[in-house]
Amino acid sequence: MKALISGASGFVGQNLLKTLANKVTFEILNRQGLNGINPSTEIDADVFIHLAGKAHDLLEVSNSDEYYQVNFELTKNLYDCFLRSNARQFIFVSSVKAAADHIDYTLTEEVIPNPQTHYGKSKLLAEQYIQNQSLPVGKSYYILRPCMIHGPGNKGNLNLLYNFVIKGVPYPLAAFENKRSFLSVKNFCFIISSIIDRDNLPGGVYQVADDEALSTNQVVSILASSLSKTPRFWYVPRKIVTILATVGDYLKLPITTERLKKLTENYVVSNQKIKWALDTQLPLNSIEGLQLTAKSFNQIT
Repeated sequence: MKALISGASGFVGQNLLKTLANKVTFEILNRQGLNGINPSTEIDADVFIHLAGKAHDLLEVSNSDEYYQVNFELTKNLYDCFLRSNARQFIFVSSVKAAADHIDYTLTEEVIPNPQTHYGKSKLLAEQYIQNQSLPVGKSYYILRPCMIHGPGNKGNLNLLYNFVIKGVPYPLAAFENKRSFLSVKNFCFIISSIIDRDNLPGGVYQVADDEALSTNQVVSILASSLSKTPRFWYVPRKIVTILATVGDYLKLPITTERLKKLTENYVVSNQKIKWALDTQLPLNSIEGLQLTAKSFNQIT
C-alpha cells in the first residue's frame, strides 16, 4: 500500500510515519509540493492523508487570509487531485474547532458547526467542500476532528503546565474547575492506521479524543507524579486571574486571555462514533497517554 502524506514533518506527521512504517510506503508532500498541486497533477497512491495546515495562532497575529489559503484552498486542490486519482481513501485532519470554539455540553458529530475564529472557519470550509463533491464509486473520505493532541514532540500548553511542576511553582489556576478532552498522539495514529486497514468503513465526519475527560488540576497531578513530585496548587481568586490574563495580552506574559481559556475551559468531546465504527478500543487511556507525554518531557530536561 502506498500513502501520500502532507504535513509529515509536523508533530503528528512524525509520529504517524513511525506508526505506519511497516505497513505502507510513503510519498511525502511538503508545503512547496502542496502549493504546486493543480488540475493536471497526477499522484499514484492508495491513500491520501492530509495533515498539513495552518495551526491556530494563540497570539492572533497571523493574517486571516493565510488560514483560508492553507486550510481551505490547498485542501480543495488536494481533494480534487484525489478525486481524479485511483486512490480509495482521503483522510483529512480537521479540528474540533471547526465545530465549536467553546462548549458547555459534550460535543458530538451531530452539532451544527458554528466556529468563531478564522482557523475554525477555514477548516469548516474545507470540510464542507469535501462533503459537497460527488464521490466516485470505490472512494471514501474521512474527516477527523481531533481535540488537543499531545505526545512526544508536543509543544503546546502541556509544556507550560510541566514547567510549573518541574520548577516547583504552584499551579496558580487551581480555583478553576473544568473538564476537557485530550488526545494522545499514539491513539490518534492508531485511529488513522485502523481507517487505512478497513475497506468498508463508512465515510464522514469523526471526532477523535481519548476516552476520559480530565480537569487541568488532574493533569498537573499526573505530570507531578511522573516526576515523583507532590503537585502544588495555588487557589488564586478567579477574578484576579482574569484581570492578570487581560494584562498579559498587552505585556506578553505567560498567562494571556486565550491561554487562560485553553487551560481552564470545559471542552468535552465524544469519541463514540469512531470507536463504534471501528469496533475497537483505544490503546491508551487518558492517564497513560499523559504519562507518556510527561516521560518525553523528562527525557528532554
